[in-house]
Amino acid sequence: MNNTDKYLALRAQYPVFEYEAYHHEVCGEGLRVWFDFRIGDVEFHPTALVERRPFLDFDKEIDWIVFNIGMVELVSYWKCACPPTVRVLCGVLTDEQISFWKKLYWNGLGEFYFTNGISESQEAFMEVESGKWKVEIPADAACVAPLSNSYLVPVGGGKDSVVTLELLRRAGKKIRPLIMNPRGATVECAAKAGFAMDEVLVIRRTIDKTLLDLNAKGYLNGHTPFSAMLAFYTMLASALSGVPNVALSNENSANESTVAGSYVNHQYSKSLEFEDDFRAYCPRFNYFSFLRPLSELQIAMLFSRFSQYHDVFRSCNVGSKQDIWCGHCAKCLFAYIILSPFIEPSRLNQIFGKSMLDDVTLEHEFRQLVGEAETKPFECVGTVSEVRQALAMAIDRWYKAGRRPALLENLDNLEILDNLDNLEILDNLGNLTLDERQILQQACIEKTN
Repeated sequence: MNNTDKYLALRAQYPVFEYEAYHHEVCGEGLRVWFDFRIGDVEFHPTALVERRPFLDFDKEIDWIVFNIGMVELVSYWKCACPPTVRVLCGVLTDEQISFWKKLYWNGLGEFYFTNGISESQEAFMEVESGKWKVEIPADAACVAPLSNSYLVPVGGGKDSVVTLELLRRAGKKIRPLIMNPRGATVECAAKAGFAMDEVLVIRRTIDKTLLDLNAKGYLNGHTPFSAMLAFYTMLASALSGVPNVALSNENSANESTVAGSYVNHQYSKSLEFEDDFRAYCPRFNYFSFLRPLSELQIAMLFSRFSQYHDVFRSCNVGSKQDIWCGHCAKCLFAYIILSPFIEPSRLNQIFGKSMLDDVTLEHEFRQLVGEAETKPFECVGTVSEVRQALAMAIDRWYKAGRRPALLENLDNLEILDNLDNLEILDNLGNLTLDERQILQQACIEKTN
């Protein structure tokens, strides 16, 4: 879709995006935060609520954190018109901080520019100006004891966060699940791990309806770096709960570009590059991806052992509001494929509601996943090599003799690269302690059933 003319017209109509103010107050329901953004005569006021829990301390100094949540929230509103200047009126950013935000916005909007067919340069897409006061990290805003045994684990309802929950729980670590905008799968996964909702840290984030109205009128729309937004909310959760370690569940394959040979990566804000930048920007917070050293195949192998979650986990964005596997998207197909070497086909068909490898309407998505198309799907999926290896392993285990599923009938020349139990854990990735690495290594070398 070529939206270049629309992009240029909107930038001319709305030359400045203003971040006017941020707010936070304690109310009966918990801690409420909200922001004041403006383009021309259009105002946006997104909000979020951290639900009240006995283990949260709402007296913490959180100004710096809330200000930065506003900095990451604004990109969702900026993209509707892409004003060439962002004017921050409620804080002063250093040159290094501005560089952090511009890099995040540019890389996080790579898919937005690509899918809208807009050619732009990193130098010209946005300038950031700031005003009133200098933003510093208050000494009492950060958690302490970074090597403590307690972990804040965001639960998204998919297989990855389940693996993090289970490995840390079985290793005897203290866990505080975090759920943003609870839905069936996230609540059920927390419950299967033994947590009642009053033990879960819940954040409810609301998009301003004005943005949705502009989208309906034809303003620009597209993907923004959701995981970066989650990162700053987890920093707030860490400060309020006193839990020093934020253990994400982003895997090694998030580093691969969606569009081969380019910077465009649907999962940029899940990548190691973003994670390293975030830790440099927020050095007092121990934010890391527990699964970073692992491949999607290793994670799928581990998840296959936790059968109590198989009927409740969900990774489908299309079906998220109904809490279902839609069965017609690339995300559903990838989840089916990556689990196919480890869960027998009849059980996998029960989980997903059908044999997804027999659905020929998914031929295009299948070709994207196996690397026979210009791009991978714009979804959180594994690398092409992981998909190909998963299929090779599934064929070797289940389809050596007799009929193959329809999508595999003409698929040849796949090689099993290694026995999965022998895949090496990458020691140079992630921000894990030796103890955490040992948890992962022990889990991955155990034999599967």
